[in-house]
Formats: sequence, structure tokens, C-alpha cells
Amino acid sequence: MTAKASKQKAKRKAAKPSPPKGGIVSKLESGIKDHSALVAIIGMGYVGLPLAVELSRVGFKVTGIDILEKKVKTINSGKSDIDDIKNSDVKELVDLKRLHCTGDFSVLRNSDVIIICVPTPLNKTKDPDVSYILSAVDGIEKYVHKGQLVILESTTYPGTTEELIRPKLEEGGLKVGRDFFLAFSPERVDPGNEKYTTQNTPKVVGGTTPVCMKIAKLFYEQVITQVIPTSSTQSAEMVKLLENTFRSVNIGLVNEVALMCDRLGIDVWEVIDAAATKPFGFMPFYPGPGLGGHCIPIDPHYLSWKLKSLNYYARFIELAGDINSHMPEYVVQKIATALNSRKLSINGAKVLILGVAYKKDVSDLRESPSLDVIKILQEKGARVNYCDQFVPAIKLDNAPDLKASPLNEKTLRFNDCAAIITDHSYFNYQWIVDNSPVVVDTRNATKNVIDGRKKIFKI
Repeated sequence: MTAKASKQKAKRKAAKPSPPKGGIVSKLESGIKDHSALVAIIGMGYVGLPLAVELSRVGFKVTGIDILEKKVKTINSGKSDIDDIKNSDVKELVDLKRLHCTGDFSVLRNSDVIIICVPTPLNKTKDPDVSYILSAVDGIEKYVHKGQLVILESTTYPGTTEELIRPKLEEGGLKVGRDFFLAFSPERVDPGNEKYTTQNTPKVVGGTTPVCMKIAKLFYEQVITQVIPTSSTQSAEMVKLLENTFRSVNIGLVNEVALMCDRLGIDVWEVIDAAATKPFGFMPFYPGPGLGGHCIPIDPHYLSWKLKSLNYYARFIELAGDINSHMPEYVVQKIATALNSRKLSINGAKVLILGVAYKKDVSDLRESPSLDVIKILQEKGARVNYCDQFVPAIKLDNAPDLKASPLNEKTLRFNDCAAIITDHSYFNYQWIVDNSPVVVDTRNATKNVIDGRKKIFKI
């Protein structure tokens, strides 16, 4: 243990609060068990709304807090703007007066449980942007009171709960573990996954003190099948970063293998499928056009940033990030090769992007590699169109907005090349290949397609 870490541990030990009065704990536990505790969720996006729905279903009264007026109105009108949550689910709970949304933080005055589910992006230098968390904590600080449980779910670097949130909430004289309770529980939302939902995905929880851990665990047990306790908030924070760093590094590895196979003239998809037959010691990952979504492209950089502050360079993370971030450029190279086969150049060519969401069968555009592919193509002079029934329009930096084109024979034949970036289930890939001049496939979506005219180029 470093001298700095030892000093921090000693400081926390010296500041250890006296045990909470039994009345505060028992009252909060009783409210959690009989679902009379009032719950507030700050941030009603892909994490907050599904959690609010699950809590409301079992009887909790949940108030969502969001700074976007449009979102507040949408939820209060009984509608959902999240792919995995049906309008009917929201309407039923709003009608039952179990779910309500507001932009007013004063509702926290009466809340027993507060959950923070706000975004945690990276800034332009790829350093963590915790401004949304700090803004939420500023709102909580005004209304924090005895017997309240505060939980952070937003993905962040190890130490955030202890170093940023705890001091601010203790400024008024209340003490964590004695007067109020603080925990961290990483969200594990996988948009579009119908098998693993908020309710049946195991929930990791870490408390600032043992009592905080006990209460937070009890709370999540009301709605989630399995709750996994950890020894501290720092460990729970690290769990989420490990999960997504694991994926990022392995995707980076297989993306580099794809580049190698391209140089060697080998089909990388055949290689992976054959390797996956090994019943032990191998887990298949698949190459693609780049990383997308709010977690995998971002979370590893939180860990890397934190380690830099401790004079440690996270080599695997940085290398994987470099490989993954350059995959859109490789995709454009493949598109250039496909166009060259027809004696065309990118400059002036009409390129159709099939799928712009970051993953199949969702409308989520966050960090989508399709946007990078489009940007590079446009910079090289291509005329870009796209088809995606989940995304009717996209806003581009320094370029006119694009609207989705209808997916029909006319659209396919009008364009010089079709590039499959997101492999939505509704795409008929045989029909797409049959009606396109040439196709670039970044997802192996055309694996079972008959390509008699050799029109498919794969990464």
C-alpha cells in the first residue's frame, strides 16, 4: 500500500462515525420492506427509467427528476422514450400514481431513497466529465436529511463516491453511516437485451460503511433477483470498469486479428468460428466497425485516467482504445476497395450506410461508429445516405442533418456501394446483396448469403 493510500485509510478510520441510532435504521428498513419508502431517481434515461418502472411495479412511489422538460412531459403523459420500456408500462404506473417525473429537486425533501443515474461522458481530452454527478449532488445537498439513503449508479472511476459525494453531503454536519447512508451500485443495462433486464441481472452493491451496505442491499433486493455485496464503494466502482475494460480489450484484440487476417488473405470470421469450437480456454469476440454505446468506448478511459493520477500507465487499455478508435478508418478503406472494384473512387461516389445505431435493433446513437464512418466518407467527398428504421434522422457535426432513406430496390441501386454497419434483424441481407452494386459487410451479416457475383467485401 502506498503512503498516500495509507494516509487516506487512516483518515477515514479516524473519521469513522459512531453507530447510527436504531430508530433511523429500523424506520428506513421498514419503509423499504413494505415499499412505503419514497424513491427519487435523478436522470430518467436508459438507466433511470427502467429502474423506476421496476420499483414502481412492486409498489414503491417513484419520482423521476430530469433537467429535460421534454422528457418530463413524455413520462408524465404515460409514454416512454426508451427502447426497452413500452408506453403501456409507463402509462399504467403513471395512472396508478406510482410514477411521476419533475425537474424540481425540492421533491428530495421528502424522499427516503435517492438514486443518481446521470451520464458520465468523457471530455475532448478523454478525461472523465463528472459534472453531471456533481450537479446532481449539489441538488441533493440542499435536501439531504437524517434517515436518507443515497446511491450512485453512474459509471465512474474508483473513489468517486468516497472522495466527491461523501464530503459534499457531509458539509451540513450530517455523517455518513450515522445520519444518512451512501452506496454505489453500477448500472448494468444492456439496451435491446430481452433475456437480461434490470430485474434479473445480478446487482453489485458497495456501501460507504457496513450499515450503508446492509440498507442498500436490502433496497435492491426488493426488485432484483440477486444482489452481490462488495466490501466498499471503490470495489463496486472498479467492478463496472473491469467488466467493460474486459470487453474493450478483447474487442481490440479481435479487431487487430481482423487487420492481420486481411493482410494474410484469411477470412477472420472463419477463424473465429473454428476457434470457438474449443470447449475450454476460449471465448469468442467479434470484429466490427468500432465501439459504440455509452459504456465500452468510455469506461476504460475512466480507469486509465485514475491510474495516471497514481503514476501508472494502463497499457492494455490505451492500446485497445487506439485499435478500436481507428476501425472506422479501416471500414472506409474497405469501402474504397469495393468502389475500386467498380472503377470508382470515394470522391463523388454515392454510399449507403445500412444501420446507424450503435448496436442491432435499438435506436441508441451514443458513440456509434457509424457516425465516424459517415464523417470520414463525407470528408473524402462521398455522397452519404443511410437506412435505419430505428433512427429517422441524425444530427452531424459541421454537416447538414441526414434523414433516413426508404429501404427499397431504388435506394439500393441508386447508390454505388452499400455498407452494413449495424446488422439490424429486419434487414433482408440476401435481398440487399442481390440489389446492390457492391456491399461492404462489417458484421458478418451476409454469412449465409449466396454471393454468386462476388459483390461482398468483409472486414
